[in-house]
Amino acid sequence: MLAWDDWRQPSGVGRTPVVAALVLGATAGAVAVPAAGDLGTLLVALELATLPTVALVVLADPRWTSGGRAGAVDGAVSLLTTSLVSFGLMALGAAFWVAATGTALLAVPTTDDTGLLAVAAVLLLAGLAFKVSAVPFHAWTPVTYARAPLPVTAYLATVSKVAALGGLVVLVRALGTVDGTTLLAVALLAALSMTVGNLVALGQVDTVRLLAWSTVAQAGWVLLPLAALSSRAVHAAGSYLVVYVVGTLLALVVVVAVARPATGGPVTTGPGTALTAHRGLVRTRPLLGLPLALALLTLAGLPPAVLGLVAKIVALRPVAADGTWWLAVVAALNVALGIAVYVRWVAVLLQTPDPAPALQATSPGDRADGDGDDAQEGAARPRVPVREGVLVSVLTAVVVVGSVTPFGVL
Repeated sequence: MLAWDDWRQPSGVGRTPVVAALVLGATAGAVAVPAAGDLGTLLVALELATLPTVALVVLADPRWTSGGRAGAVDGAVSLLTTSLVSFGLMALGAAFWVAATGTALLAVPTTDDTGLLAVAAVLLLAGLAFKVSAVPFHAWTPVTYARAPLPVTAYLATVSKVAALGGLVVLVRALGTVDGTTLLAVALLAALSMTVGNLVALGQVDTVRLLAWSTVAQAGWVLLPLAALSSRAVHAAGSYLVVYVVGTLLALVVVVAVARPATGGPVTTGPGTALTAHRGLVRTRPLLGLPLALALLTLAGLPPAVLGLVAKIVALRPVAADGTWWLAVVAALNVALGIAVYVRWVAVLLQTPDPAPALQATSPGDRADGDGDDAQEGAARPRVPVREGVLVSVLTAVVVVGSVTPFGVL
């Protein structure tokens, strides 16, 4: 996140140190979640991973319009409200856990009060479902993603999901062997998230909102293997999360590069992030269009992005081995829905691009001059910052290498 130019613009309030402190604080919380051994540590680590991101969302670029700043405040309030409700549910679940087991340790519980333990499990899962953007706790995701600064959107779509998965793994490991309610709840969350996310994403015309609903659908795939009592479930969920993070981050970096104004202004959601702004991108700007197409095929699980295909197979394997066939059927149907979501975007990338206005106004004699066309075309396109170019190159290389040898996912 610190590589984005938006944070490095001149300002009299010292934005860069503030952003650095907030990002490091949120990242520290995300790292601490999977290592939590008791409920107190889990709650504190999750909030440490969440609350700094609220400040990052509201920390709009000083060059934004008043409407953009107001939208950032709306997105931050939505995220803050969600975080408070999530924390309240998890605190209540922790109280029931202690009442049922007599301890706050996240070990396999021993209790005779299975009903109270089941209530604790449902409340804790509901709180974590807010963090991972699982249905029906997903409403904050499209609002916050669309109104936050785009670098913060990328952070929320990737690092915060790592923290949420860490919390889910800790909880499922503790409860999965003694309480079937936990696994059933995870299965329902996965099925609902995949289906609702893909169906709503099909109707989106803005790339950021499409990726927001894609996050909801992909959250279902991350949850999918955790619904099975399998030794491979945690590995499968973690592997899929890594593939999702790489694909989504690559797509968002390209979206930001395409949306960057030619005048050098701030990058915000709007006409530059519309799906129509990507028409013919593979032909006009192949160094951005091809990596974006590869990222979308990774999320869809289609060749030549074999990495995404292998990740989906690995996520389905624990469910099939456990015999939860209804969930496997729902996942298979959502594979087709997901392909429709991402191929629709890829088709836009491959379309014939709209003629540039400057070229339309040029006389036939001027059109014969190739140098003049190149000069006008270059002037109409903003230069991609070196940092974004490096990010696109590195992430594309990761996808290509992972597709050639996807052994780390297996």
